[in-house]
Amino acid sequence: MEVRQKNLRCYNKCCGIEYDEDENGPDVCIHHPGQPVFHEGYKGWSCCKKRTTDFTEFLNIPGCAKSPHNPEKPPEEKPPENNTPEGETEVVEVEAPRQPNPLEKVERPSEDEEMVTLRTTVGSSLKNALSKLDLNKPAEKNSETSQTTITIGESCKNICCNATYQGEQTNRETCTYHPGSAIFHEGMKYWSCCQVKTSDFDNFMAQAGCQSGNHRWQETESERAQKVACRYDWHQTSSFAVLSVYCKKTIPSRTTMKANAVRLSIDLCFDNGKNRFQKEITLEGIIDPQQSSVQLLGTKAEIKLKKAEPLSWRKYEL
Repeated sequence: MEVRQKNLRCYNKCCGIEYDEDENGPDVCIHHPGQPVFHEGYKGWSCCKKRTTDFTEFLNIPGCAKSPHNPEKPPEEKPPENNTPEGETEVVEVEAPRQPNPLEKVERPSEDEEMVTLRTTVGSSLKNALSKLDLNKPAEKNSETSQTTITIGESCKNICCNATYQGEQTNRETCTYHPGSAIFHEGMKYWSCCQVKTSDFDNFMAQAGCQSGNHRWQETESERAQKVACRYDWHQTSSFAVLSVYCKKTIPSRTTMKANAVRLSIDLCFDNGKNRFQKEITLEGIIDPQQSSVQLLGTKAEIKLKKAEPLSWRKYEL
């Protein structure tokens, strides 16, 4: 039996069948009236919602509209016009990719530079907590002056002074001590006040004090506070490295934060003066202490250090 050849082809998208004019009708062509869409690995048609990652499945998505077959071939898209005058060859200059200018590396300052006290503000949450304590708890007597009797043999509380109280004549002696704090870093030991470094612990403890004054036979309230460890963590932006130390009811008058370009000293008195957290940190990056600050809040102390370079730190402390 002879198969009669069809003389027309439908050019609607996803139809493409051959047909005779007498086979055409209002709803015989099922096709996609929209445009193909390729986005983030998915393929589909703008006229319907079905999407797939497989190209063959994309071609087999059933049409979403019905109409008569369309025998008119769509016009081919014109290539872009060439405005180059006849006889001339267009020259396209391609520049090699430029390397970004590297930031000038800031030379790391010495850890021995003088430390400055960071600007500190007290948040409203801490103010409210402290005001409630003041209202609900009677003021305690100043324990620094409550003890008036000094026992014979009492040791001087100034660091590295080995004197003991032997009577009133001891008060006329000169006390030589270290006003700073002990620092242990990369095997070296030294006092923050005089920076004489040694690797031997006995030599470190035997270092003569760098400041003279009067003997001190009684501990301060801050010294009597129990030294504890606090939980802390940090995050960073391109401009700041922010350390959060979690503690409640911080006493601002007994809290001190100091820093130089590469070192941070934390001395936090909290829990209404009962506890104390102290830590010396050698920072991985370099900071500007003058633009750094501390905010004391109800449940934490937030130390915001201004980076000297807009670089990411791998870690907070060395």
